Amino acid sequence: MAAIHHHHADDNPHASVPGLGHHHHPPPGNHGPAFAIAVTLNAAFVVAEVIAGYISGSTALLADAGHNLGDVLSLLLAWGASVLAARPAPERYTYGFKNTSILAAIANAALLWFALGAVLVETLRRLFDPQPVAGGIMMIVAAVGIAINLGSALLFMRGSKGDLNLRAAFLHLLADAVVSASVVFAGLAILLTGLSWIDPVASLIITVGLGWTSWDLLRDAVRMGLLAVPRHIDEAAVRAVLLEQPGVTALHDLHIWPMSTTETALTAHLVMPGGHPGDAFLRELGEVLAHGHRIDHATIQIECSAADCALVRHHPH
Repeated sequence: MAAIHHHHADDNPHASVPGLGHHHHPPPGNHGPAFAIAVTLNAAFVVAEVIAGYISGSTALLADAGHNLGDVLSLLLAWGASVLAARPAPERYTYGFKNTSILAAIANAALLWFALGAVLVETLRRLFDPQPVAGGIMMIVAAVGIAINLGSALLFMRGSKGDLNLRAAFLHLLADAVVSASVVFAGLAILLTGLSWIDPVASLIITVGLGWTSWDLLRDAVRMGLLAVPRHIDEAAVRAVLLEQPGVTALHDLHIWPMSTTETALTAHLVMPGGHPGDAFLRELGEVLAHGHRIDHATIQIECSAADCALVRHHPH
């Protein structure tokens, strides 16, 4: 929902008059069943994979199990955040709990890297001290993992396009499917050659590869936590749209930040010497920001002169 608010420069600067240009988005889809299915399947598979890893002596399986455990915790965090984000805003949290989805994305990225670090230590130890590995067990368990992870990833594929939280879940599960496929090939290579060192080498390649592919997720999560302009929004284009509106001579205090992993807010002060243009102007501007730039919550302050704005007087920029 994009709410356009306006202030007259000669009014109380703290008084806000709701604009008429509200834009309502449909409520986010209910992903609870998808989370429940994915968590159950992956938790059961982690237990099976750890047991198989110890029986077969495969660090590649244990690496995959460690990453799968991280995914289970990540899914639980993302699930909890999506539930909290949908709750109505209480008195002391005027934005509600939408920001928990950003916190969950940061925690998920950090958790993934911690798990990868632990697996890397064990992999390096095994690399210098290879142990006998049962390649057949590796292949069977990893093949089951491919099916479980691909099936779970498909549950989040549609929602992953517009939600960093769901994208994290989708990428984790998709990466697990790739990892499981790598373990299958490693097991086959061990069966054909009898070389045990193939297992830790495969584990090392998997760990480094996952670290490389998850860097983008970590970077996006931290940027959202720092309230940076979301990647999908062009700040220069938004600034240009505001400045090109009829009657606007200047713009200051433009801020664009993520309220959650799916919603974006904007505030801006427009200098219009000709006076307030009316609610139709605000309504149309709200539609432009919502449909053209995916900004859901906008607050616009109209001023007849920038010199009348306390923010400009005390913090010129």
